Amino acid sequence: MHADAGSVQAEAQIAGFIDKFADPMQVMIRDCRARLEKRFPQAVELIYDNYNFFVIGFGPTTRSSDSIFSLACFKNGVNLCFLQRAPELPDPTGILRGSGRVVRNVALSAPEDLERVDIVALIDAELALARVSMQASAGRQVIVKSVSAKQRPRR
Repeated sequence: MHADAGSVQAEAQIAGFIDKFADPMQVMIRDCRARLEKRFPQAVELIYDNYNFFVIGFGPTTRSSDSIFSLACFKNGVNLCFLQRAPELPDPTGILRGSGRVVRNVALSAPEDLERVDIVALIDAELALARVSMQASAGRQVIVKSVSAKQRPRR
């Protein structure tokens, strides 16, 4: 696969965003991202380095509202966020956190958590309920959407 100049630049920016974190968190973030990229090779990744979190959204289009999942990374951890229909998801093990009308999240203690049966079941259920199917993607893109000048410490 040939990388264009825009994607090379975006990846360089992303590496810089991740480098702000302590070494163990850098490894966690990179591994979690790699696992989701492997699961969703055609996903559009939307990147936000905002005040509270470094966020990597995964969805079928360049529209933020179409993102289905995100990794919300902060100094002490990574959350897998379900962005569209989380209140409707079956959660027999009670791992979903949050009380919003749309979004819920699961704290990841290790990248391998993304392969846990209960988390995979939530991912599959969210995919089934998504407004725009992940299969609708026209191909992988990585887009840095916003960078906040002021941020909470990442280390």
